[in-house]
Amino acid sequence: MDKVAILLTCFNRKEKTIKALTALNNAFEQSNHIVQMTIYLTDDGSTDGTSEAVSAKFPYVKILKGTGDLYWAGGMRNSWKEAIKGNYDAYLLLNDDTDVYPHLFDSVQETHAFSLSNYGLGGVYVGTTIDAKTRKVSYGGSVFINKFLATSKRLEPQDKPIPCELGNANIMWVSKNVVDEVGILSEGYVHGLADYDYTLKAVKKNIPALIMPGVVGECINDHKDPYQRFFNLPFKERYKMLYNPIGFDFVSQTHHMKKHFPLRYPLFLTTGYFKVVFPKLYYHLLYKNRKH
Repeated sequence: MDKVAILLTCFNRKEKTIKALTALNNAFEQSNHIVQMTIYLTDDGSTDGTSEAVSAKFPYVKILKGTGDLYWAGGMRNSWKEAIKGNYDAYLLLNDDTDVYPHLFDSVQETHAFSLSNYGLGGVYVGTTIDAKTRKVSYGGSVFINKFLATSKRLEPQDKPIPCELGNANIMWVSKNVVDEVGILSEGYVHGLADYDYTLKAVKKNIPALIMPGVVGECINDHKDPYQRFFNLPFKERYKMLYNPIGFDFVSQTHHMKKHFPLRYPLFLTTGYFKVVFPKLYYHLLYKNRKH
């Protein structure tokens, strides 16, 4: 692996972005496996001086300007569209609130060797992160419990690479051959689920999706349950929250269901509106006991 593109997007998280880039730089300096690393960061309209701070500390980072409404999926696509012009050997998708460990690239190399040996080709490699305070797994790779219900369980990393079906792109390595076959993150996703879509597309094409051995970084799972405030909102605000990309992100959700779970799509569409009209009934009947 000679040339690697690092892909990030950010919005008003200057301190976290700088911290993530610092950890990445440390890992790169301690790796013997990569010759050239180029970082592409889409700043989607930050007003807290993120771009200026990044340019001052990491002048080699290629900063791209977003439209202000790209959110995560759009921002990552924007970075990837620019990076793909460089014909890299691999791409590392990284959240700007994720601090990688120094051994990240060693884990990548081990996983890549495993993929070549066992599958005969490169794949998608998902890195597991933990919450720095609780020390519990926060993001990583998952497998389905029930494909019709689209329920899944997150796997604990092992001491060797293991397969998964769904992967969070907080840390996600994508080999060039995967991009040649699958492309980049799909259009149609606004904020979330574009990473799950990507691993699903790879698996459907018999491309290995693997969880890297061990824990390779830290990231707090700060996704709050939207129902904490959904109950008390008036109908109009509940409807807006349904479509808000950082609310229920219904556009991405319905696109994902229609694309990968077409039999469940009508039910999902119906229950989406049901929870807006009858939020408490939906919560008690369908939401609070479901498995994630």
